[in-house]
Amino acid sequence: MQPIQLFALASRQAEWLSIRQEVVATNIANANTPQYRAKEVAPFESELKSVGMQMARTNPAHMELAVTGAGKIGLKDAPLASEIGVQESGNTVSLSTEMAKTGEIKRQFELNTQLVRSFHTMMMTAVGK
Repeated sequence: MQPIQLFALASRQAEWLSIRQEVVATNIANANTPQYRAKEVAPFESELKSVGMQMARTNPAHMELAVTGAGKIGLKDAPLASEIGVQESGNTVSLSTEMAKTGEIKRQFELNTQLVRSFHTMMMTAVGK
């Protein structure tokens, strides 16, 4: 029987989301710091590649992911927000963009938790508990 990797993958994604939330919080905290450059975490897909996992595209109608990054949880400069660009102080933090990211992270955490809960329930049902 093959080991089930879902719990390990969910744990890895939760760790990645925690790091991403920390980076977003740091960006928000430095919104008024002169010369501060907003940071972004490498996409989770690059984390999947680093452990040899790929999202399967089983149907030609499925959207293909453009995977970038070095395969590690790394930081890079965030792209400039179109509504503010670089401020006079040299700061590149866009509060509206960072707040949108916090909502996205929250939704991803909730989805992760719901998937693990559902899979756990399914496993317990399968073993008769």
